[in-house]
Amino acid sequence: MTCVLLFIAIAGILGLRLADLAVLHERDLGSREAFAAPTPPRGDIFDRNGIELARTFDAVAIAVAPRKVIGDPHALAQSLAAILTDKTPGQIYFELTHPGAFRYIARRVLPAQAKRINDLGEPAITLEREPERLYPNADLAAHVIGYTDIDGHGKYGMERALDTRLTAPATRGKPVFLALDSRVQQALENELGAAMTEFSALGAAGIVMDVHTGEVIALASLPDFNPNAAGHAEDNARFDRATLGVYELGSTFKTLTIAMSLNDGFIKSMDQKYDATAPIHIGRFTIHDDPDGHELRRWASVPDIFIHSSNIGTAHMAAELGATRQRAYLDALGFLSPVSGELMERGHTLYPASNNWGEIATMTVGFGHGIAVTPLHLATAYATVVNGGIFRPATMLKVEPGQAVPGKRIFKESTSDQMRALLRMVVLSGTGRKANAAGYRVGGKTGTAEKQQGGHYEKHVNISTFAAAFPMDAPRYVVIALLDAPHGTRKTGGYSTAGQVSAPIIEKIVTRIGPMLGVAPDMTHDIDVNGILGLAPKAPDTE
Repeated sequence: MTCVLLFIAIAGILGLRLADLAVLHERDLGSREAFAAPTPPRGDIFDRNGIELARTFDAVAIAVAPRKVIGDPHALAQSLAAILTDKTPGQIYFELTHPGAFRYIARRVLPAQAKRINDLGEPAITLEREPERLYPNADLAAHVIGYTDIDGHGKYGMERALDTRLTAPATRGKPVFLALDSRVQQALENELGAAMTEFSALGAAGIVMDVHTGEVIALASLPDFNPNAAGHAEDNARFDRATLGVYELGSTFKTLTIAMSLNDGFIKSMDQKYDATAPIHIGRFTIHDDPDGHELRRWASVPDIFIHSSNIGTAHMAAELGATRQRAYLDALGFLSPVSGELMERGHTLYPASNNWGEIATMTVGFGHGIAVTPLHLATAYATVVNGGIFRPATMLKVEPGQAVPGKRIFKESTSDQMRALLRMVVLSGTGRKANAAGYRVGGKTGTAEKQQGGHYEKHVNISTFAAAFPMDAPRYVVIALLDAPHGTRKTGGYSTAGQVSAPIIEKIVTRIGPMLGVAPDMTHDIDVNGILGLAPKAPDTE
């Protein structure tokens, strides 16, 4: 009987002690609010096919109540530093001896580390559970997904753009589906990365966009970073070249100039000729064609000017169109504003001031010189040109069938039809031949521009871009590939122009992503390019 009573007494004492510890622990947790607010739970992020891109799980933080440390702080700091290798004994000692009631020693620690710390047996040290953000695909689509800070607030990418939606009480815990297709994203990053290495480029950017919805199926900027350890990334890696970087994109703008001139009736026939016999001299400025094989030195038709990428011929078209119309079109296409889309990392475009948009500016802007925009601007504009003429803003969010933004008409359908044929001709017999992915009827335009550095142009440093769409008989996707300061190789004859370094990227990307996106290669037919030349349609070659 005595043993039973003793057991009951001991159990009661232990119960009281546990209750006391619980109360004390609650009091300590309450006091920590002065130091760090608890991280709110966030909704998970998925790609369009339900692949997990970002999720929240319970992580472990190491906390201490400095006033209750019973061990030697110096020895304890040494022991903890041996486990938490990213902390110095001095840093840990500072927290152990802090006058406050609650301090974090470390956050986001591994379970194995937490167990070793718990085994030290210091009662003033507690293991605190807190929500943690995990990016299971590491650096895949890092610039789109972004990351959170240590307290769980969105700091970059869609994590930043959707911060309220992911944490607000009404939507907390609800998943968000992005337009991204992880398979396409991986292919885009892989091909851009391979080209960046092959041509020793400083960086690269690429986009795949649905031309009918504005959905960004893939968006890449290289070099990239791992959002699980974003704090260790260099600024160059965190910089989004696709939405934040603004570049002169060169001859890719010739597509827009011709589309504008067609749409407003200045080009009445593809046989219409423009003077490309000699450079254009205006004041101290001279507009000339690229001497590396693109000089026409004759009156040339619209297809000739486009296929051979004549600056002179395009400049005459732009001058005929005029500054007022050119500026209005560029504004309608979004070029005079930060790029559309949910991402907050958006570059400010550079273009001539309205009071300085004279004849020379109109001419040079016509072939992509003197205006700097983002690759995403270009993708949205090309989608407008090939989709029948409807502008829709870019979106990083998945669009359900039938829910696409209605958009606004910029070009006539007839203009879009003619431009698709012209773009296809560039790939069949012009500067974009290396982009010709077999069976996918790719159309597109090269753009090679001298890079601006230190307020002046570097003559032998290029921004090399190819803007493409496929399949041109019924366009579904735009694909952009840009290399920043590539170097020519023996294989390219030393050239770093877009036709040599960026067009091949398009061919590889389209060949890889076509089947993923439900676009099967078809060798039996093609878009009719003879129609724009006034010729009878050519019978398809089925052999």
